[in-house]
Amino acid sequence: MRRDSIFYQLFRQYPALLFELISQSPARSSEYIFDSVEVKETAFRIDGVFIPPDPSGIVYLCEVQFQPDELLYERMLSEISIYTYRNRERFADWQAVVIYPSRSVEQSRTGMVREMLASGRIVRVYLDELGEIPELPIGLGLMVLTTLEGEKATQSAIGLIDRARGRRDIIDLISTIVVYKFSNLSRDEVDAMLGIELEQTRVYREAKAEGLELGRQQEKALVIKLLARKLGNLSPQVQGRVSALEIERVESLGEALLDFTSIADLETWLSQN
Repeated sequence: MRRDSIFYQLFRQYPALLFELISQSPARSSEYIFDSVEVKETAFRIDGVFIPPDPSGIVYLCEVQFQPDELLYERMLSEISIYTYRNRERFADWQAVVIYPSRSVEQSRTGMVREMLASGRIVRVYLDELGEIPELPIGLGLMVLTTLEGEKATQSAIGLIDRARGRRDIIDLISTIVVYKFSNLSRDEVDAMLGIELEQTRVYREAKAEGLELGRQQEKALVIKLLARKLGNLSPQVQGRVSALEIERVESLGEALLDFTSIADLETWLSQN
């Protein structure tokens, strides 16, 4: 499951989720800017960077870790050192947050970072210890949903959809999470399983928009073809002017061309419309 992309979408749409996770709310938290940063010199990537609104604030560096990695903290400190060196003027201090599905995934040897863990410089969050999804804010519930499997994931997703009250951004995220979990099912099959109306999904809306755009282009091409049949070959400039018309104007042109007898009639109509 591509959890990194899921959490990227969550943090991009709801940056305040990080501060809910660690029960902190820095000054002007709503103005933090979220980014995913690649440290090019070493090919390191920091999953999430929450940049404060002014240089006196704290930058929060977030890692989502769903697989065991016995060098995670050492790698993080290398990334953080390079990032803070390159961007020192943008903040006054830093704090790191590691999101685990459970304690079983955490790095076992932590002696080299014990002081930072003890001080809270590196905060660890275990999603399976946050509580039951119905009792959590919906954003945190989405995070916990990424850790569930099978029927429990399905039922939890349905519960979150009920709580979403038709909010399309949340419904899209829920559907995307479940699609990753049930990779043998299509997006439509997952939406049907969750009881999502097809019209509510981003996939449907995008397909509908693409269909409408295709229909518009086809209608414009048809009008250009009819004009060429009636008036002879059209110059590329004239074709471009017709293609640039709003679809309502193209429909009007389709009716008006029946009365055209020359290119001059078309030029006059285009000048007026």
